[in-house]
Amino acid sequence: MNTNQETTDGPALMAAAAAEAARVVTGAAKGAAKDAAQDAANTQTTPCTDWDLRTLLNHTILWTAYSAERRAHGESVAEELMSKDFTAEPDYAQAYQAQIARAVHAWSDPEAWRRELGVMGSTTPAADVAALLIAEMVLHGWDVAKATGQDYRCDDYVAQNVLKTVEAQGDLFRQYQGFAAVVPVPDDATAFDRALALSGRDPQWKPSS
Repeated sequence: MNTNQETTDGPALMAAAAAEAARVVTGAAKGAAKDAAQDAANTQTTPCTDWDLRTLLNHTILWTAYSAERRAHGESVAEELMSKDFTAEPDYAQAYQAQIARAVHAWSDPEAWRRELGVMGSTTPAADVAALLIAEMVLHGWDVAKATGQDYRCDDYVAQNVLKTVEAQGDLFRQYQGFAAVVPVPDDATAFDRALALSGRDPQWKPSS
């Protein structure tokens, strides 16, 4: 997308990605609540090889909701949240829904997309940061869904934009171990499956039995 299109379409893309992330996190919480051994449910495997479900949920909640809101204002997430176990709260899914809605609202202002942000000591266009946040919402939303036996819904326009982001940033993320190695997919794979594969995720991943 060009800059003008980003400020026009970006908020809608983020809203769609956030809504699906909120839905699957809520589904994960409901599934854990049905399980008498919630700790066991939260330590189950996920597509993120080194992370159990609790770690995945806490990462997703922190970066796609709390950090995402602060980024829209050119700020960093509060240090005390970096090690917080959000899933320890019985109503964490509802809290996540409210917080990710605040993040979406913060990015609904076109001016938020036009500014420059400081990222790891460098100046970065806010639109690029927002694109990464959308990808984070989608990719980790899919991770949560797959780990908890849910379907993940991603329309083609969102998928195409996430694919563009992963194509642009994939090598850099792999350099810093943010993505695993590319997973081969068929030539006729969907845009979403290609985005998953380029981010080191197997579109056919299933929880270990």
